Amino acid sequence: MKILFILNEAPYGSEKTYNALRLAMALQKDQPGTEVLVFLLADAVTAALPAQNTPQGYYNIERMFKSVISKGGQVRLCGACCEARGIKTIPLLGGAEISTMIQLAQWTVESEKVLVF
Repeated sequence: MKILFILNEAPYGSEKTYNALRLAMALQKDQPGTEVLVFLLADAVTAALPAQNTPQGYYNIERMFKSVISKGGQVRLCGACCEARGIKTIPLLGGAEISTMIQLAQWTVESEKVLVF
């Protein structure tokens, strides 16, 4: 099964991104064969920046994304959203790529489930 996660919230301040990644990781662990796709829009694009430094004991979105990617998950970022936030030309987490709304549209029609956070 192919499941698309569309994330809109900043990585910290709200737990929406955290909860989306928790679910993605659980699916990858407990549902072998599930293909996880993650598309970042709006402030969620900042979640794919490297070198996140969170307090001890606090969740770290970068580590969570690395786990999703290491298990075959795909992570794409809206290019227009990156450009609007001045991050289109800076390095991203390994495995995350800048993309387009066309890619999001394609993933949407190809996915059996689409979850929006």
